[in-house]
Amino acid sequence: MRECFEVRDTDAAGRIGELTVPRADVTVETPALLPVINPNLDTIAPRRLATEFGAEILITNSYIIHETEDVRERALEDGLHDLLEFPGAIMTDSGSFQLSEYGDIGVTTEEILEFQREIGSDIATPVDIPTPPDVDRERAETELETTQERLELAEGVETGDMLVSAPVQGSTYPDLREAAGRHADSTSLDVFPVGAVVPLMNDYRYDDMIDVVAAAKRGLGADAPVHLFGAGHPMMFALAAAMGCDLFDSAAYALYARDDRYLTVRGTRHLDDLDYLPCSCPVCTEHSPDDLRALPDDERESELGAHNLHVTFEEIRRIKQAIRAGNLLELVEQRARAHPTMLDGYRTLLDHAAQLERSDPVSKGSFFYTSAESARRPEVLRHHRRLERLAVPDSLLVTEGSSPRGDEFDDSWRVEPPFGPFPRSLSKSYPLTAEVPDRTDRAALEAAADGVARLAAANPDADITLGHRGWPDGVLERVADAVDVVDLSRE
Repeated sequence: MRECFEVRDTDAAGRIGELTVPRADVTVETPALLPVINPNLDTIAPRRLATEFGAEILITNSYIIHETEDVRERALEDGLHDLLEFPGAIMTDSGSFQLSEYGDIGVTTEEILEFQREIGSDIATPVDIPTPPDVDRERAETELETTQERLELAEGVETGDMLVSAPVQGSTYPDLREAAGRHADSTSLDVFPVGAVVPLMNDYRYDDMIDVVAAAKRGLGADAPVHLFGAGHPMMFALAAAMGCDLFDSAAYALYARDDRYLTVRGTRHLDDLDYLPCSCPVCTEHSPDDLRALPDDERESELGAHNLHVTFEEIRRIKQAIRAGNLLELVEQRARAHPTMLDGYRTLLDHAAQLERSDPVSKGSFFYTSAESARRPEVLRHHRRLERLAVPDSLLVTEGSSPRGDEFDDSWRVEPPFGPFPRSLSKSYPLTAEVPDRTDRAALEAAADGVARLAAANPDADITLGHRGWPDGVLERVADAVDVVDLSRE
């Protein structure tokens, strides 16, 4: 067990946890946002991040500090916390981004870890190789091997109370990502960033991003805090949290502000295109779009950066509440409707329903069926698996609602889209109390039919009859041949 991380609540693969950062003497509640601070730029002062926005942790680049003489000397003399004037935990990156951009950096893993310790970093990062997406497999394997060698070197560096991260690489090869997660988890390191996903997010490849994270999670243990490097836009935080990411670093608040871009959880708008500010943060209640456009460049950038941070931190709090309430996937579904590629990401998330189901609570509040995607949620999968364990009488009617023919059978169960059949005694149990639209869609009916087929397959000696109300022929074809079918709407 990793003593630095404890999970308190879960929903799907999302979790609320506590990351203990001993060198800073703080405990960070996750999911957590790490605003990126460039030591040479100051869009929002780090102290303001703590006092106004509630930031418990931030991230800055130790390589930039190392290579900037005056900043390096101040960091070595005063320490990173005094340099940035930030009271919370500080994580430092190693220069791997510069390595990926420029092909070489003049520092080793041992040197940069020792430097991070000397300047007072609380969570350090070794120099891994951030292999980009879609490279040939030979390159991905070679660079992953180098990264793993550097993680093993990092284990041997004297770091004291400083936590050390173990980046998980492997490009877009799920098996390599899973193997990388397993190797990282076997080390004594502490925090596990999923690296080199920024190109995927920049290209709106949220489906591939989810596959990468899911693979890394399969290799990592349940007690491993997972950091999504370069997460960026709050629109996709709920999706990534549902796949099990705990930490999100983002420079988007500042980068977008520099370009007069205004963040929302449904996407990004350019300030010139806004007639109204659709937000109630302090920036948006005190200014109109014209007010912001009239500000000098530096002031406008600062105000837009503050708005972008308010939106981003608000989304983190919303995600936490959704996990606590057990409706994280409903929030993911809302966000998925903001952009077609987000919907691709959500559908890919549900491709991993079996993986999500392992950590998804067996009982929550209400299950809301809001789209065809809801038929693929972990709760539906779990119910279908439970059908194999239920005792079935010799003759059984499974039916929508009640049926006057129930006394012709040993027992009568309900069948409820999308779950399928279940004993009436379970009608008040989660998730069978689901709120489902009266106009049931085909996906829900197909999922219910699959449940009937699964029950029949588990009980080949039982005589099972399905009483339905106008299910289409294509749906009924999914039911096993051994099941008799009766259209109750014609009786």
